[in-house]
Amino acid sequence: MVFSNIFFIFGFLPVFLLIYYLAPYRLRNILLVAGSFFFYAWGEPVYVILMIFSALFHYFMGLEMEELSCHPQKIRGNLIFIVVIDLLILGFFKYYGFFLDSIGGIFGISISHPELSLPIGISFYTFKNLSYIFDICQKKIHAQKRLLPFMVYSTMFPHMTAGPIIRYADIEEQLTRRSINIIKLGVGAEYFIKGLAAKVLLADNLAGIYADLTASGEALSLLGAWIAIFAYTMQIYFDFSGYSNMAIGLGKMLGFDFKKNFDYPYISTSVSEFWRRWHISLGSWFRDYIYIPLGGNRVSPLKHIRNIFIVWALTGLWHGASWNFVLWGLYYGLLLLLEKFVLMDLLKKIPKPLANLYTMLAVMIGWVFFSQTDFSSMGNFLMALVGIGVSGFADTQALFALRSSLILFLIAIPASRPGLYQHYKLSMRRSPWKAAAVNMILLLLSVAFLVYNSYTPFLYLKF
Repeated sequence: MVFSNIFFIFGFLPVFLLIYYLAPYRLRNILLVAGSFFFYAWGEPVYVILMIFSALFHYFMGLEMEELSCHPQKIRGNLIFIVVIDLLILGFFKYYGFFLDSIGGIFGISISHPELSLPIGISFYTFKNLSYIFDICQKKIHAQKRLLPFMVYSTMFPHMTAGPIIRYADIEEQLTRRSINIIKLGVGAEYFIKGLAAKVLLADNLAGIYADLTASGEALSLLGAWIAIFAYTMQIYFDFSGYSNMAIGLGKMLGFDFKKNFDYPYISTSVSEFWRRWHISLGSWFRDYIYIPLGGNRVSPLKHIRNIFIVWALTGLWHGASWNFVLWGLYYGLLLLLEKFVLMDLLKKIPKPLANLYTMLAVMIGWVFFSQTDFSSMGNFLMALVGIGVSGFADTQALFALRSSLILFLIAIPASRPGLYQHYKLSMRRSPWKAAAVNMILLLLSVAFLVYNSYTPFLYLKF
């Protein structure tokens, strides 16, 4: 089940919220766990067992790690055991085909293997549970003694399939003591509608433009290449941030406060700033649990460079079992090193619009690495962006895409920046009824689009 689904919006969610709100407080955690099992099992009935195993495994191992707090050697051994188990599960379901294909490519042979469907959200809930164990080891938190609150943390459906990666410390108190009221319900509904509209009205329509321009496999025109990558750049932002806002909104409806996961990354004036604003929960996870333990920047320059490339290679691999994601990660590692040692002083001196233009060009090129799993297609796309191997400056397909999508682009650009939302919040304070009307219109338009449009890609199948 996904959030941008008619059954979820008008079936599961209202029924679940009604039962949840009417139930006695002591039963709400039980209902939330049961509802989360139902939500996940709707599309993945077999893999719900894997999710439950992960939750129980990390719960009991967390208790044991707490008991061994005075035995560093045993803690280290248990930690290695936990990480190995998690990596084996991830490796089998997400990466085993990738590893076999890579080995076959090295030796020039074909290794046949069955195609496994990837459990949706496996990377999200695995990383979430691992952060719980790491924080116990670092004595940032105490292990949760009661199973039910931990099951809520581990399986809660708002952030199960598409993040953000919630840390136990951020919601520890809310697992056992949280309030629900009409204000939180309203704010949560607003977040959800905002995210739904971004996903359905903007991201899905932008995805159609990108698919139409790249589906034929024929040479792109120069204009067509830039329209395609611009559409993808906007699509992936509104898709990811839209789902994050829906998750935050659902959390508020249930009494939880999740941290924001996107902070208008396309206004950034450097790639470094971009990654402080994009998928914040994932970036902070790799920083706190991989980069800093490796030594961060408190090591020699060579080791610092090593740490950067390790983290970004792993960040790329987290996004999908394909070498293009690794290349995408290494590309950003290189850019971040260039900024740190060469470009940062220059970026601070030049006008902000120019720094933002540099950042957006770097990001858009990065999305080529991300979107093209085939290296030949990737190379052709990159060359097309600089006018090499193109069918011309513009072709009929590119001109049609520009004419038919111009209004969508003119909406997407300001929507990806904070000014429009700040204006909305100001008008909401001045006229709540006007804001409510806007939210209702966005909801109706989103639902209408879901009813009449069958193309609603779910990007998180890779994760």
